[in-house]
Amino acid sequence: MISISNEKGLLQRISIGPHTLHSDVSVELGGEGSAPEPHDLFDAALGACKALTLALYAKQKGLPLDGLDVRLNRDDSQERQGIYRLNVELSLHGALDDAQRQQLLRIADKCPVHKLMTSSEVQISTRLNEER
Repeated sequence: MISISNEKGLLQRISIGPHTLHSDVSVELGGEGSAPEPHDLFDAALGACKALTLALYAKQKGLPLDGLDVRLNRDDSQERQGIYRLNVELSLHGALDDAQRQQLLRIADKCPVHKLMTSSEVQISTRLNEER
């Protein structure tokens, strides 16, 4: 379970099991810019999933992947029209040949969060807790 509570101003504390994250908005939007915005966390979930998927796959297949970096660039200029673009750039480190690099590129798009974002209908139900 994930729980979110207001700390001060617009700063939110996100508790995920034993882990704590924070989210805020920019100064321009009335926050303090002290933590990632929710969109940043959404985007980061995709990048982290791709990185973990590639690392696990390479380990299972014995590929010489020594490390990797994932960079994401968001284009949300048409978000209100229903188009949210994430451009992902992978830097693969290790003695990989071209075929292995292409194989890892294909696998990156099979990460569970990529699939969730691109091929699932997400249904959200929001209700009020009756406690006051």
